[in-house]
Amino acid sequence: MNDLRLREAVREELDYEPSLDASDIGVMASGGVVTLSGHVASYAQKIAAEQATWRVDGVQAIAQRIEVHLPGETKLSDDEVARRALNTLAWDVLVPSEKLHLKVADGWITLSGEVAWHYQREAAEAAVRKLAGLTGVSNHILVQPHAEPGNVHKLIADALKRHAEVEADRIEVDVQPNGTVAIEGHVGGWKARRAVERAAWSAPGVRAVDNRVRIA
Repeated sequence: MNDLRLREAVREELDYEPSLDASDIGVMASGGVVTLSGHVASYAQKIAAEQATWRVDGVQAIAQRIEVHLPGETKLSDDEVARRALNTLAWDVLVPSEKLHLKVADGWITLSGEVAWHYQREAAEAAVRKLAGLTGVSNHILVQPHAEPGNVHKLIADALKRHAEVEADRIEVDVQPNGTVAIEGHVGGWKARRAVERAAWSAPGVRAVDNRVRIA
């Protein structure tokens, strides 16, 4: 797909996304890299724009430059944003809120602490992402490893074999003692690349994933 067609396809997908007002978003495309610029009225819309862009065939990378311009009626004090975030985390059954800390500065939430699983780290960010008055989220939550590298390698390899969209024999997995997993190889599209990364993150004890998988 050439750059002009890719840009048009992304533009159409952004306009089609019902949770997003894309009227103030600019789109550029060059060699599979899509740059998003402009502004939206909430952090949730910023994330929706990024997710919509990844759905377009031919997108290999995104430069995310969208800013959040909160309407006057949705601007909240940092104290109020912090209270809402704490309550939201406490009510989410997937989040061990007692192990987490947060701070808020100019509407930007920074999450920290330790959890046992990557899905808990993701769930904490997802829980606060849609709050009113939010301008951004930094997720510094750590996953504490509790599994042997050999076991983790087998679990990931088995998971890859179960994914219909992934050719497991084209993927190499390297598990480090510190819980970092490096994945390399080639896949046919972004959906398959995400599936490989998701399989790596789903193993117990994985603290970080270095995704070097390329789209062929």
